Amino acid sequence: MDFLWVHFPVSGVDSFILFPPLVAFIVSFFTSMGGVSGAFLLLPYQMSVLGYVTPSVSATNQVFNIVGIPSGVYSYIREGRMVWPLTWAVIIGTLPGVFIGAWIRIFYLPDPKSFKLFAGIVLLYIGIRLAKDIIRGGRDAALAGKGKKVPEGGVCVTDSKFSLRCVEYKFAGQTYAFSPWGVLFLCFIVGVVGGVYGVGGGAIVAPFFVAIYKMPVYTVAGAALMGTFLTSVAGALFYQVLDFTSLSKIAVAPDWALGFLFGIGGFGGMYLGARCQKYVPARAIKGILALIIAATSANYIVGFFAS
Repeated sequence: MDFLWVHFPVSGVDSFILFPPLVAFIVSFFTSMGGVSGAFLLLPYQMSVLGYVTPSVSATNQVFNIVGIPSGVYSYIREGRMVWPLTWAVIIGTLPGVFIGAWIRIFYLPDPKSFKLFAGIVLLYIGIRLAKDIIRGGRDAALAGKGKKVPEGGVCVTDSKFSLRCVEYKFAGQTYAFSPWGVLFLCFIVGVVGGVYGVGGGAIVAPFFVAIYKMPVYTVAGAALMGTFLTSVAGALFYQVLDFTSLSKIAVAPDWALGFLFGIGGFGGMYLGARCQKYVPARAIKGILALIIAATSANYIVGFFAS
């Protein structure tokens, strides 16, 4: 079985060939239901389990998004659950932030210990926002019917209206609205954080839409994943260009082979997660995400102060 162990020269990682896609499949299945690609949990796996701690791990994480996300996006588009005005706001807002975040990661947070503290704080904030929303309840709980699946006739987004002042859309008989300027600003900030973390701009924006703007998780997931995909393409290429130009004194290019292997598992997990999402209560989805995020955050923050 030794021939199934693979060495990845760019990252220096040695791994059983089936581990990366299997881990990515399991993680992506659950996280894609909440509009999160799974990259934010694969990064701790790469750093803590595989020992991949150089800044290029952030770029490799974005390669995972490039390969894995299209299946989930396709499923949301086919089922009519893409809020396109929200999708474009995510893309436009996060794209510049991703470039800024990648620059910060390479030149200001190259040390693994400092980066883990940063990652822990980011995850802690997201987990707290989700936990508060679960306790407070809200529209998603009513939409889920206290444990029942979303009605088949109400899973499509309809009547989308866009203006520079307000965006509205209907879902399951309810109208939701948000300010495009507020969303753009939020996405820019999240894009910077996502660029530093290496998960693409839209990867962690879904919990903010759910917790702050009270949008149903059934409608924000597709927009968040589409934004994550496009910004990850830009982010991975940006890391590669920086490596080619030697502006950074350390290797920052993504490990394309390892990222692709993770992406294969993510491709299957995200597609299946997107298909199953409408059958899972929204509070259950948010609860799973909150628990996973809190555990990962606690591990990094405690580890920082204990060392």
